[in-house]
Amino acid sequence: MDFLSPTRYVPMNRRRRIYEGKGKILYEGPEPGTLIQHFKDDATAFNNKKHEIIDGKGVLNNRISEYIFNHLNAIGIPTHFLRRMNMREQLVREVEMIPLEVVVRNVAAGSLSKRLGLEEGTQLPRSIIEFYYKNDELDDPMVSEEHITAFGWCAPQEMDDIMALAIRVNDFLSGLFLGVGIRLVDFKIECGRMWEGDMMRIVVADEISPDSCRLWDIQSNEKMDKDRFRRDLGGMLEAYQEVARRLGILNDNDRPAGSGPVLVK
Repeated sequence: MDFLSPTRYVPMNRRRRIYEGKGKILYEGPEPGTLIQHFKDDATAFNNKKHEIIDGKGVLNNRISEYIFNHLNAIGIPTHFLRRMNMREQLVREVEMIPLEVVVRNVAAGSLSKRLGLEEGTQLPRSIIEFYYKNDELDDPMVSEEHITAFGWCAPQEMDDIMALAIRVNDFLSGLFLGVGIRLVDFKIECGRMWEGDMMRIVVADEISPDSCRLWDIQSNEKMDKDRFRRDLGGMLEAYQEVARRLGILNDNDRPAGSGPVLVK
């Protein structure tokens, strides 16, 4: 079946909703084995304890994630991404999501700095991979490989595949962002099992965007990611626009209009 052929657009209110998360909604796709991933403007932090609407954020994340996933596919890193459908939506393959957040850290920041008393911005001796169990009620606790395999979230061979994917994605993203004057501090990916008949493989799923990466300007260390929202720095939409501009996704006269943050009561 050719998933890349044109598909008839079905309005949102006539689609079957499969899942809604903090930043995205998944709808039933136009063909079996596909989903439509819709990017919302919601900005959340601390497991939804902080929540605002940033008008235009979903458009930027959709475009940036499309750009990155297209490149990952091109270099042979398997992903769920098929194509962008419009300004807010992507056509993706349906996968069985693994309930883990896989975090790759290159520079000390965020929770790593707090846990280990490291000054933010300290270059790590090597890239570090951490795992967090996806459960909002538990605040996504950090877990070890022992926990993951003991509780059956992932088999040992799948863990090897996930770590290999994480390292390859880190190598690619580090070079991509370095080329446009951005330092990749850390990032999060999620993975899923994609079935093709009786064959299964682990693929990168969800999104890769400034929502899921820490990105600092190489010259100024200015934050260009979701930390602008977490830490009340302001200018979140402008920072995301600058990332898109540097990647060549957004022209100066093609920026999604936004009225700025709107507080959600």
